[in-house]
Amino acid sequence: MDRAQPILARKLLNVIPYGRQTIEEDDVEAVVGVLRSDFLTQGPAVPEFERAVTAYCGAQFGVAVNSATSALHLACKALGLGPGSRAWTSPISFVASANCILYCGASVDFVDVDPSTANISTDALEEKLRVAEREGNLPAVVIPVHMCGQSCDMKRIWELGQRFGFRIIEDASHAIGARYHDEPVGNCRYSDVTVFSFHPVKIVTTGEGGMAVTNNPALAERMVLLRSHGITRDSAAMASSSEGGWYYEQRDLGFNYRMTDIQAALGCSQMSKLERFVSARARLADRYTNALASGPAQPLMRSAECTSSWHLYVVAVEDRRRVYDAMRSAGIGVNVHYIPIYRQPYYRLLGPIQRPLPGAETYYSKALTLPLYPQMTDGQQDHVVNTLARVLDYPA
Repeated sequence: MDRAQPILARKLLNVIPYGRQTIEEDDVEAVVGVLRSDFLTQGPAVPEFERAVTAYCGAQFGVAVNSATSALHLACKALGLGPGSRAWTSPISFVASANCILYCGASVDFVDVDPSTANISTDALEEKLRVAEREGNLPAVVIPVHMCGQSCDMKRIWELGQRFGFRIIEDASHAIGARYHDEPVGNCRYSDVTVFSFHPVKIVTTGEGGMAVTNNPALAERMVLLRSHGITRDSAAMASSSEGGWYYEQRDLGFNYRMTDIQAALGCSQMSKLERFVSARARLADRYTNALASGPAQPLMRSAECTSSWHLYVVAVEDRRRVYDAMRSAGIGVNVHYIPIYRQPYYRLLGPIQRPLPGAETYYSKALTLPLYPQMTDGQQDHVVNTLARVLDYPA
């Protein structure tokens, strides 16, 4: 037996993580129920989960898949991205927000962010669109990212889409349970598709998983087809007459992006707690904001048009590397979300278009994510605040 393993386990138990899943007994029972059923995959739990999510957010169709990355890829494919087309997204996101564009053979570019929110700057977007219109290289798709759980200004982005002719995919991986103009994020009022993530550190979890929601039946049908190898058993969609009950046809080159019933059962159970989870996160976020009000660690700005789901709580600090190391040494699992995507070695190889953006650089230079998750205790949070105050040398 590796003697280091118990020591590592003890150290991890003493760390306050930046995020973690909340799994309760009824979640376990839901998963066990599927394990004892006839269907571990391609059974009734997946459509039940899709209905739960679409009912909550007010969209007409949901396509559950094995990750938000897969959902983004399917959304891009369904909207026709391919070689010769362009799509833009935020540089302050996980790399999947841009990778999904490249998977389609399209070219990617980045729109600068407002460093006070880390969301796409609509002023920067409009200016970039004006230049692209003059140069004849407008994007086919724009993918705004709802950073930390706070929606972008979707109404203005939609208005720009109407003016300049691009389609919109909301990357709401952080934002299930959030609201924009007092409506749920995911109702697709200002987008073609919205994508959610159900990774363990997100608001609700399926272990790994994602979903694309839309109000467009053609997009939903296309994503459903591509989710499962491009295969259909729907006789109305077949090129030939059915040869019998076993018959299926591959209509396109699709993918194996299906979600299992095991994951979906967990997701259904988690959805019943979504508002409780968001409320718990919001209470902790308010405590952070009040505790940090007089100190040098500055939280991101809250938009009056939005109610965040508080996936992350990010502050701006000077000398971020020193603060990060000191907090980690104290057993507090701070993190940084995110390194601008264009800084990644792979993206640097794509050419001079991947240039630094001032808003993204300003945000990244100071960003530090503090721990936030529903079962975090007030005592743990006070410890985070007091440790940060000591590291930054100001009274808590």
